[in-house]
Amino acid sequence: MKTLAYGRQWINDDDIAEVVKVLKGDWLTMGPSVEAFEKALADYAGVKHAVTFSSGTAALHGAMHASGMAAGDLAVTTAMTFVATSNSVIYTGAKPIFADIDPDTLCMNPNEAEKIIESNGGRVKAIIPVSFGGYPFDIGAFRKLADKYHAVLIEDASHAWGGDRGNHKIGFDADMTTLSFHPVKHITTAEGGAVLTQNDDYARKLRMFRNHGTTRNPSEFIDKPDGIWHSEMQELGYNYRLSEVHCALGLSQMKRLNEFVDRRREIARLYFRELSGIEGLTLPPDKEGHAWHLYVARVKEELHGQFFEYLRDNDIRLQLHYRPVPLQPYYRKKYGFKAGDFPEAERYYRQAVSLPMFPMMTDDDVLRVTECIKNFRWR
Repeated sequence: MKTLAYGRQWINDDDIAEVVKVLKGDWLTMGPSVEAFEKALADYAGVKHAVTFSSGTAALHGAMHASGMAAGDLAVTTAMTFVATSNSVIYTGAKPIFADIDPDTLCMNPNEAEKIIESNGGRVKAIIPVSFGGYPFDIGAFRKLADKYHAVLIEDASHAWGGDRGNHKIGFDADMTTLSFHPVKHITTAEGGAVLTQNDDYARKLRMFRNHGTTRNPSEFIDKPDGIWHSEMQELGYNYRLSEVHCALGLSQMKRLNEFVDRRREIARLYFRELSGIEGLTLPPDKEGHAWHLYVARVKEELHGQFFEYLRDNDIRLQLHYRPVPLQPYYRKKYGFKAGDFPEAERYYRQAVSLPMFPMMTDDDVLRVTECIKNFRWR
């Protein structure tokens, strides 16, 4: 019996053909595929700008830089996310502060976010909620906080590309929205990421930041040009560019994004149908517009380890997203966090299991998972 992973990419012949076309062409970096991919991303979200980066982490770093974050600043984010979200704050010299999650959504609790902001004197540069698992959280509550404290609202939507909030696609509502194109995400460029924004100034800063802090745009020059070759490094940036090869793959994958999201939603519906009513198993929160990057269930704490081992022994690989960031050794040592600081996130961590969820799963694959779960010794 084949081993069933918790997630994986779906690459077809059209994707391969588009990559080969670039490999046989004139441009491998900084060419037309980058511009075309960025336009496809921006058009899909209904925003003016999409700026690609070499990874989702680089995109987060770029967003923090564009927000003006620097040493001495604070940014609040959720205790339940991948470490890249808060790490990107530290890269700028600023300090991340954490809020606990809402147990009903698994996303940052806006009331807890306001409490931690107030405990720091109302001083916050950015508010960074995460659309955990693909859940389209109520961004209006965070917009009110951002307006109240004059903060930049940055949505980490690495889990949510293709999801929506009513008439708006994910990527439309925040000041900046970051995406990831890692192989287990909704589309992949192998590695890659992007920042979406309506703001011209943010977009300009993002493009310079990913390209060593340089510009070739005459309207942005500080010095008088020496000639038509003139370019300027105006700030410290990084080589965070995404190549033509990666963007060709991403552009091809974008043609199937809606198909991928639709299939994830079908799989979620099948999980709900088959797993409802099992005592000891709590199913994830559901909401219209959910993108279903993850299908995260919760198992009674006393059965948690046994459950992982049981499915592994049946060649079904689960994952756990995530250990609360403040309890990672680095964060405990640097900032003094300790067990008990984030009770909801910690309770979730002791119970959480991410079931297999990717578009290539067949209904039979899903039923194999659910039948195995039903046969688990729940008592």
